[in-house]
Amino acid sequence: MAAAPHLPGFEDEELLPGEALATEPAFWLAHLVLITDRQAEDPKVYGVTPDAYRAMLERLFGAEAPTLLLRVPFRHGHTACVIYQNFEDECDTDFLVHHPAWGRFGFLGQFGPHGSGPGLSWPELVSLVHSEADPDAEGLRDHAQRLLLLLPALGDADTPLEEARRMVAGALAAVGFRPDVVVEFAAQLLGEPERKPRWFLTPDSPVPVCSSNYSPRQVPLALGITEEQTRTLAAALSGH
Repeated sequence: MAAAPHLPGFEDEELLPGEALATEPAFWLAHLVLITDRQAEDPKVYGVTPDAYRAMLERLFGAEAPTLLLRVPFRHGHTACVIYQNFEDECDTDFLVHHPAWGRFGFLGQFGPHGSGPGLSWPELVSLVHSEADPDAEGLRDHAQRLLLLLPALGDADTPLEEARRMVAGALAAVGFRPDVVVEFAAQLLGEPERKPRWFLTPDSPVPVCSSNYSPRQVPLALGITEEQTRTLAAALSGH
């Protein structure tokens, strides 16, 4: 795999593009159990062989595994990124937003020993799934793959549960999960929205903030970019 462009904050990392993994159901199982905070006890239930699942866990979370970058390009030149980093005694999965004109990234959250989140509201997630992007931008284009890649960052009390379960179940089937388990797995992944935080606007920024004390978005996303860049980001997140 060719090396991916460096991101601000990751200058010392060789980020390898990982989008090719999106064709493997084992990747999606390993990625989505981030939400449930435990490994799948019987991957065959989902249509994944145990050997493939173990190999994928090692590929993503092994101490010697390379740092992998998966991207979802969206409106106005922005990219949502998921980065798998592994160290001797821990592994982190970071969710962030980047734009080449910024000198920083916007942090959406992390799964790891010092985890934080959520980083996306339901309307933002749907917008990123369906967003148009520059034809030359690197990253995932398939709607099902985009939805499942960013799903761990979701946390929104106002998520329309029936619609969300239908969308997630359809995406799970599309990436290769067994059709007889996708509805139940979708419900498990989404949990109960009423236990999630809420999103709201403040007079300080057009970018929504989150009510959770554990969310990096207690402050506006990518705080410190220019006012024009903030307005453009807000438009992109809302689908405009």
